[in-house]
Parts: sequence; structure tokens; C-alpha cells
Amino acid sequence: MTSVPPPARPAEFWESRYRDSGRVWSGRPNELLVREVSGLTPGTALDLGCGEGGDAVWLASRGWRVTGVDIAATALERAAAHAAEAGVGDRVAWERHELGESFPEGSFDLVSAHYLQSPVALDQRGVLRRAADAVAPGGTLLLVLHAGWPSWQTEPPFDAEFPTLDGLLNDLDLPAAEWTVETRETVRRASTSPDGADGHREDHVWRLRRGR
Repeated sequence: MTSVPPPARPAEFWESRYRDSGRVWSGRPNELLVREVSGLTPGTALDLGCGEGGDAVWLASRGWRVTGVDIAATALERAAAHAAEAGVGDRVAWERHELGESFPEGSFDLVSAHYLQSPVALDQRGVLRRAADAVAPGGTLLLVLHAGWPSWQTEPPFDAEFPTLDGLLNDLDLPAAEWTVETRETVRRASTSPDGADGHREDHVWRLRRGR
């Protein structure tokens, strides 16, 4: 995440982020997605904030039919090219949404949102509640969010609120009779600063199963 002047609108900020640089992400799937989803039976999946498509392409290559959503048209163009190169272009539909303003239609066997955190305006709570609503009966909601700044970040580049494990579940307020929490965990991983300093960062992981 990058600091931005307050006047920037979300769509403008993220489009500039992708348009003004080469590939932003590695193209590989998030490790926690692979860990949490590998044992699930493929079906339909919704990838919120898909970026350049690493997660969506990985899911499609494992038999999922995926809808990838992002706010930036340039990111979606790169994601579509990645899917075509991987031979799964026919298994992924790409949709541009400014989440909080619009949301994909339908229900899905898997709804995944990784690092849906932004230095510009984002109704995170509202979006994640809509994400839960989009999970089909018997389906899975997978959320991964940063738990704080990296250990080497001495001065936060912008104001941010980071969720707690219980705090996010309280915000979602999902009916206990309808949902089962299968993963609720904090994961520490290595994180290197832009100037090469070693450190770590913690992420929170929630995987919830919706009852039939």
C-alpha cells in the first residue's frame, strides 16, 4: 500500500498505480489462498480485488470457474492476458467494480478477498458483509488481511485501522447457526523493506463455511 494525497479518488488512485508501472505483483497465487483452498472441491469462485489475476488464474487452473473483480481497468487487462497465457482464459470472467459502489451479481461456492485494504476510501466492513452474502449454501468465505504494519515500518505512511481476529467477526455479525469458523489464525511471514532490511509482517486469516 502506498501513500496518496487526500484528493485522489479510489478509481483514479488504483488505475494510476497500475498504469504508471510495469507488473506490480508476482503473478503467483497468495500462499494462504493455496493453503486454505487446496482441499476444497472446485466450483464457482469470486476473487475480490483480484489485481493482475494471480489468485484467479491459479483457481481456474485447478478447475474453478472464477469471476475476478478489480477497480483498475489496467489490472484487469493484465489479468486477462495472464489467464490467456496460462490457457484458462475461458474459465475466468473479469468485472470492473468500485466495491462499495457496485458488486458482482450471483452467489459463489468460494468468495475470496486477500488484502482488501486501501490508503484511499473503502467501505471495508460493508464490502466484506456483501462478500459473505455472496457465499452460496455450503460455500466458503476466505478473508486475509494485514494485521499491522511491517516490523521495519517506523513511520506509517498513512492512517489505517487494522482488524483483530475477533473484531472482524463481530463486524460481520454472521449468524452462528449458519456459519462455521474453520480457520481463525494470525500468520507471521518474512517481509523485506524497499531498502533491503529484513523483518516480518503478520496477517490474519479467516475461513468460514456457510451451512446448507
